[in-house]
Amino acid sequence: MLRNPDFVRFIGSHVANELGANISRVALPLVAVLVLHAGPAEVGLLTALQTAAFLVIGLPAGVWVDRLRRRHVMMASDLTRCVLLAGIPLAAQFGLLSIGMMYAVALLVGMAQVFNDVADQTYLPDLVATEQLSDGNAKLEIVRSGAFMAGPGVGGVLVQTITAPFTILMTALGAFASVLLLGSIRAPDKPPAHSERRPLLRDIGEGLAYVWRDRLLRAFAFSSAGTNLCVSAVLGLSVLFLSDVVRLPPTAIGVLLMSGGVGGLVGGFSGAWLARRYGSARMTWLGFFAASPFGLLLPMTQADWRASFFAVTSMALSWGAVLSNIGQATYRQSTTPQHMLGRVNASVRFLVWGTMPLGALLGGLVAQQIGVREALWVFMIGRLLSAVPLLFSPLPRMRDFGELRTRS
Repeated sequence: MLRNPDFVRFIGSHVANELGANISRVALPLVAVLVLHAGPAEVGLLTALQTAAFLVIGLPAGVWVDRLRRRHVMMASDLTRCVLLAGIPLAAQFGLLSIGMMYAVALLVGMAQVFNDVADQTYLPDLVATEQLSDGNAKLEIVRSGAFMAGPGVGGVLVQTITAPFTILMTALGAFASVLLLGSIRAPDKPPAHSERRPLLRDIGEGLAYVWRDRLLRAFAFSSAGTNLCVSAVLGLSVLFLSDVVRLPPTAIGVLLMSGGVGGLVGGFSGAWLARRYGSARMTWLGFFAASPFGLLLPMTQADWRASFFAVTSMALSWGAVLSNIGQATYRQSTTPQHMLGRVNASVRFLVWGTMPLGALLGGLVAQQIGVREALWVFMIGRLLSAVPLLFSPLPRMRDFGELRTRS
């Protein structure tokens, strides 16, 4: 696939985009703290606004992606992010930056990213053959995992070197680089299958109904929603657990929190091979079931050799999550009609990501009632049980998702 120059340009745009997005996760709050002297509540709201966009606009985004040329959507969203982010250092330079402006930029940048995320998963089948989808999704997961692991560290170095506002400018330039790379793709940007304009709610309902009617998509949605709820609760408690309960030093905490990125990279590199060797459906099954039992190690973490339990859990769960993401994306891309793929991708993300804010809130409430370590036991057992809906789906009897196309 790396001999395909258009796919290489697409991957390059992802590197610029994902690295910039993960640097922004650190740089935006640091601008608020270092430049505007924001307090904890203001920083918390700023962080929440960066991730709230899928709940605000996730479902309509799928409809609009299906009505427009997908590469044009990605380029427009990247250009929007570039302009919005570049406004922060400019406003800071002239003393015009305010916390209200930061809130607006965080929300609007998040909305632009929603369109980008929905469009890129919908666009991949236009660039590669159906039998290459697993490999393509695996390479995209490598980029995401690498950026997730490296972004915060790179962001911290840039903030210390060139200040937080100019770090934001670097992420804006990254978004512009993504626009240039996408614009250089030579494959024609296919027009939408249907240009008819129908009521927005009707199109949203069709996307949700498609997910509900497909037994495997429905099982994936239920299982992933439960998994994300539990994992979000654990992530929200991890720093508190490692610092106040286990009592590890900050350096050790930083290393342990980065370990999940290693598992994600391994998942990305191994995903395509596993799909070819054992089948795309079996790879997805492996991602759900082989990794989940390792979650029970995490609550047993202690400030001795058992600190490794946290790292082992993070790597195993991230590895499994990446395999699952590759398999689910491949299934949607290879079985969903092209004129509905944007709506289906957006519906799945809305259902699956919508549980994440709830999980973070629930984690804190449960920990306050029964204790942090005990809450981790609850949510790690919950994550293990979240795979149960897949037992009653067609997945256990399948080797490849292509079997469904053959039967139909």
